[in-house]
Amino acid sequence: MSVDDRPTLSAPDDDPWLWLEEIEGARALDFVERQNSLTLGAFAGPAYERDRDLLAAIYDRPDNIPYVSRRGAELHNLWKDASNPRGLWRRTTLAEFRKADPAWETMLDIDQLAAREGEDWLLSGITTQPGSARAILSLSRGGSDAVTLREFDLGTRSFVADGFVLPEAKGGADWLDADTLLLSSAHGEGMATASGYSRTLRLWRRGQPVDQAQMIFETTADHMAASGMVDATGSAPRVWIVDQIDFFNHAIWLRDANGTTTKLDLPTGVWMQAHGDWFAMKLRTDWQVEGRTYATDTVLGLSLSAFLAGSRDFKVLFEPEPRRALQGLFWAGGRLVLSILDELKPQFEICTPSGNGWSREMLPGLPKIGVVDIWPLDRHPSESNGDLLANVQDPLTPPSLLLIERGVASPTVLKQAPKTFTADGLVVTQHEAISIDGERIPYVQTGPVAETGDAPVYMSAYGGFAHSVKPYYNSSLGKLWLERGGTTVQANLRGGGEFGTRWHDAGRLAGKKLSHDDFAAVAADLVRRGVTKPKRIAAQGGSNGGILITNMLVRYPERFGALFCTIPLIDMRRYTKLLAGASWIAEYGDPDKPEEWAWLKTYSAYHNVKAGQPYPPILIATTRRDDRVHPGHARKMAAKLQAMGFDAWFYEPAAGGHGYGKDNKERAGFEVLGFRFLKEKIGWRDDEA
Repeated sequence: MSVDDRPTLSAPDDDPWLWLEEIEGARALDFVERQNSLTLGAFAGPAYERDRDLLAAIYDRPDNIPYVSRRGAELHNLWKDASNPRGLWRRTTLAEFRKADPAWETMLDIDQLAAREGEDWLLSGITTQPGSARAILSLSRGGSDAVTLREFDLGTRSFVADGFVLPEAKGGADWLDADTLLLSSAHGEGMATASGYSRTLRLWRRGQPVDQAQMIFETTADHMAASGMVDATGSAPRVWIVDQIDFFNHAIWLRDANGTTTKLDLPTGVWMQAHGDWFAMKLRTDWQVEGRTYATDTVLGLSLSAFLAGSRDFKVLFEPEPRRALQGLFWAGGRLVLSILDELKPQFEICTPSGNGWSREMLPGLPKIGVVDIWPLDRHPSESNGDLLANVQDPLTPPSLLLIERGVASPTVLKQAPKTFTADGLVVTQHEAISIDGERIPYVQTGPVAETGDAPVYMSAYGGFAHSVKPYYNSSLGKLWLERGGTTVQANLRGGGEFGTRWHDAGRLAGKKLSHDDFAAVAADLVRRGVTKPKRIAAQGGSNGGILITNMLVRYPERFGALFCTIPLIDMRRYTKLLAGASWIAEYGDPDKPEEWAWLKTYSAYHNVKAGQPYPPILIATTRRDDRVHPGHARKMAAKLQAMGFDAWFYEPAAGGHGYGKDNKERAGFEVLGFRFLKEKIGWRDDEA
């Protein structure tokens, strides 16, 4: 990049790059277009086009697994390929789905809809009602979180004339009955919280103007959101209402069929799921009740009617250990399924309540290592017979989709994903690095058996919001990094949920710096073990991982050869004022409180950039339709780095939302641009393989 193309630090304002927060501002868009031209001109040559088309073809393969959910007797799927880049919403039956080449009936062609209406539509959600032929479709423009709601008839496969329609806003709706929606949408004056999510729950009746819908619940604007769901598993339909105080705390209300609303006397940090007259919950903090103390992350179960009558005689269904933690819980066919990681190994336990207590058994027939994800086949719990789907894979083994009938039968394979890269000579190993305070940080390494000491390494991690990172099969890394001789590393940082709440809490708020120290420790361990050299380590992180990558830039530049920062959060001084930023205060802290800004500023890389430092090259990429993490974060950081003379690049496609593209080719192009940048900057030529 020539000096003439760099922005200059000349504005007297405290932040001279504020104008880049104007998403559609003419000056900002001019900056974006010039930056895109420079970046594509430098890294999007013939090799980029070759790899983009190669990866897009993998994403568009006709033998990829079509993931499904069951609605009544039908299996529904949203399918994308080269001929249908926006997607087909289609349906079949389980008997047909078991066949090698199922017959599908198209419900809605999203490409045809977008062309007909001249809109950048994607289908982001489908809400049906048990026993009904009507659905509410959530249509997103370019992948944004905000959606337009429209009523659809599954029988005629068309939108309902004069049906429910709601203009673009964040939120959604559930069916209370055939003519009433439970609406949790930010649409309307005063209906949004400071985070941009719904502040109210409304009953919207057919034919009624939405601004006349009955409000049945509202929260304050400083809370994150109000949401609700209709539960048909009881003797009569009921509504669960959640007042989301912040990202990790909420109050739960129950509204019965008569309209009586009761607040449940529960701690605000629980994960709670109800089915019929039973409920189970995981605690986020220690809880003292009726003379007994239940520890953080314990799972408790009880009859709902007994609880509402005053009983607190809970049954302990799960107790955590230091490296054994619950990952999720759900009901299927009257059984509670607990998803557990024990030293990062997957386990699943089935708990069945009855008048005689709870029975417990481990779910058999699943791998003890790798990644196993399980979820209900049925979209509506009231229709579930207990059938489960399982997805099984590891970094070198493509996914298998399994059916576990009624939650007890031995798993049977429904679909097997194709092998998309050659794994000969590759091995998966697990290691631990020692972080700055002595904590053991696990990481999974995939690469050649023989180590040269100069391996081109692709590192990634997340480390936030209690999200557990798992070693999935990754076609893009496999085909374009591993198959060509590279090594990949995935780290389990504090801030994630791999080892429960204590692991998450250690890496949030002021502890977020420790999460970053963890990643740097893994990079150092790769060098210590003789896998590679710092200049050969490329690292990528997105969203919350954008904070991570930019902190590697300014805090640990000597440990990396190149960095790829995607859809990132970076400016921790202004993040709460940008789009959904206020919703993440519980993860990071409030910069408007001096005592919290004191720790936030230590990992706000935007404020810690210093001239004359040995920063590695960095590509910062976002999307203009990301209405979750504001694109201004990426724009401003790139502009500031360039103005200070660093090797910093920027890329921003027009669509994609909080992701890498609205279709498979766009997604492939975004990823491959990053790969080409990283490979060039760490000095790795494709012909080295």
